[in-house]
Amino acid sequence: MTAFNKMHIQAKQFKIELTRFMMSYRFALDEISTKVKILKEEFHLIHEYNPIEHINTRIKTPESIIKKVQKKNLPFDLEIIKNSIQDIAGIRIICSFVSDIYRIQEMIANQSDIEIIEIKDYIEQPKDSGYQSLHMILKVPVFLSDRQEHVFVEMQIRTIAMDFWASLEHKIYYKYNKEIPAELTNQLVEAAHTAALLDRKMESLNTEINILKHQQEDESFDSIPAQTKKLLNALQEIGMNSTDEDARK
Repeated sequence: MTAFNKMHIQAKQFKIELTRFMMSYRFALDEISTKVKILKEEFHLIHEYNPIEHINTRIKTPESIIKKVQKKNLPFDLEIIKNSIQDIAGIRIICSFVSDIYRIQEMIANQSDIEIIEIKDYIEQPKDSGYQSLHMILKVPVFLSDRQEHVFVEMQIRTIAMDFWASLEHKIYYKYNKEIPAELTNQLVEAAHTAALLDRKMESLNTEINILKHQQEDESFDSIPAQTKKLLNALQEIGMNSTDEDARK
């Protein structure tokens, strides 16, 4: 075998390995996205409320991965890269309220096949820049034709206000080639405080609306004739008993 043929075979093998490498991240994102969409649909149908506004996913480009490999002084070994860089695949969930963020975190934690590796709460402790978000590193199972892999996925959960601020900060950061003037930095921090204040205000308004809604529901129930109330309570009890029987089966 000539040196050229040997190099050609090695290149072909590396291409297959690289394809498998990138493919596993895409499948991991598909897996976690499906779980989040199911939770979103369940909340909409059962609870008549949806804590998830929208979802974005991304996979780092090969160029971006190479830059991070060089920054971390890692060898160009796919297995080492896979274990050392945990944000190659990412999913971002946007919510209306801060309480929704922790509700979603709890729902993800309850997924038995998802392992939470790390949590960084930049809401409790914002970055110096003012950045707020909840970050989690997850290990997601991917079932392939010949094996099972566990793939790292970074999940970011934030409110609409947090996402708006982060989007503007990102644009300014790159517009000034990562060297933002001190005056703009101070204004960004101030804007982050304003966004946090807006989140607290909207959370408070939402709580008040829910209290009023429950009061109206209670008043509506009180106005129902006694016989109808008995029927509704009986139907509810039948439903609960059926659920208990199903559980015992």
